[in-house]
Amino acid sequence: MRFQITDTVSWVGKIDWELQKFHGEEYSTFKGSSYNSYLIQDEKTVLIDTVYGPFGKEFIENLENEIDLGSIDYVIANHAEVDHSGALPELMRRIPNVPIYCTQQATKSLKGYYHQDWNFQVVKTGDTLSLGERTLNFISAPMLHWPDSMFTYLDKENMLFSNDAFGHHLASDTMFNDLVDQDELFKECIKYYANILTPFSKMVTKKINEIVGFGLPVDFILPSHGVIWRDDPLQIVHKYLEWADDYQENQITIIYDTMWNSTRDMAEAIARGIRSVCPDGVIKILHTGQRDKNDIITEVFRSKLVVAGCSTINKGILSSMAGILEMIHGLGFKGKKGAAFGSYGWSGESTDILTKSLGNAGFEMIGEGIKATWKPDQEAIRKCEAYGRQLGKEV
Repeated sequence: MRFQITDTVSWVGKIDWELQKFHGEEYSTFKGSSYNSYLIQDEKTVLIDTVYGPFGKEFIENLENEIDLGSIDYVIANHAEVDHSGALPELMRRIPNVPIYCTQQATKSLKGYYHQDWNFQVVKTGDTLSLGERTLNFISAPMLHWPDSMFTYLDKENMLFSNDAFGHHLASDTMFNDLVDQDELFKECIKYYANILTPFSKMVTKKINEIVGFGLPVDFILPSHGVIWRDDPLQIVHKYLEWADDYQENQITIIYDTMWNSTRDMAEAIARGIRSVCPDGVIKILHTGQRDKNDIITEVFRSKLVVAGCSTINKGILSSMAGILEMIHGLGFKGKKGAAFGSYGWSGESTDILTKSLGNAGFEMIGEGIKATWKPDQEAIRKCEAYGRQLGKEV
């Protein structure tokens, strides 16, 4: 499939309508996704990125229906991860001597994945490549989101090929941001940022400010997943700057897991207490064992306070909560407060574990948490409501 963007630039990627998981089992993609590859035809012909390996043969066949592969003068690898580079082995078997322009780190990654010593041409910020009437400008973008990442800018067309930055997992055959449901689009964008780019927020801000300082006009932002930004393309850049600035909304999220609903009863009582003193805020209660983990992380990202609760099991916590806490720790959220609660029968370590874990993840903890034994009675429920009121007043 080929989709013409301008007279010179076309999309030649793959829409994956069936994709449900990404990064192994780590990221949910319930709206599908796309692997965006772009073809530039000036005096020189350039292919920017490819597609995920399982679609490599189909990609090459479709590309051959559009152009003579021998006419490709340059390949640009903005990022070496296999969802972008997976079709390179199949492509390079056909055009083995064509140079691949990428960062120094990308050469290491591509060699590590494919064990091939292709004709790598290392570029860095400020380097250019003439295509005839148009010129490519390379911008190194380490840790957005891998050390090897870079952006490529095409003058005359004013296009920024941003790879994983400004992307999202959303399958659509309309291809442009102004032609898809806006709520759905931005829901996928914030989920993408929260789960993937949060740890690199300082670098996001620095790199965006650097690019803005170049004074390059931008009429299109072309990411490697999802739709192309053509209508007010800088709106997603402004969102990234907002999200990178220790983002939070007027939201409190309670996450919990439970075996026999005792911890659930505590969660609901704490929420009632918070609501009594925070009538205008958003309160969400999420069962970590039943809700999608990436959706939970997105709500944590939105929140100013996260309250975690769990039953005690084998002097520890339930596995779903442990997994979420590991994700929270790795993402390095900033500027958020935390609190903990839990139920138990005879040992009761869970609340202390949650308090310590959130604290180690950088949350400003409010107190040492609250515990209840067995099935909370009315007195215990009243204490949970009072605890909720305390938390609400703190934020």
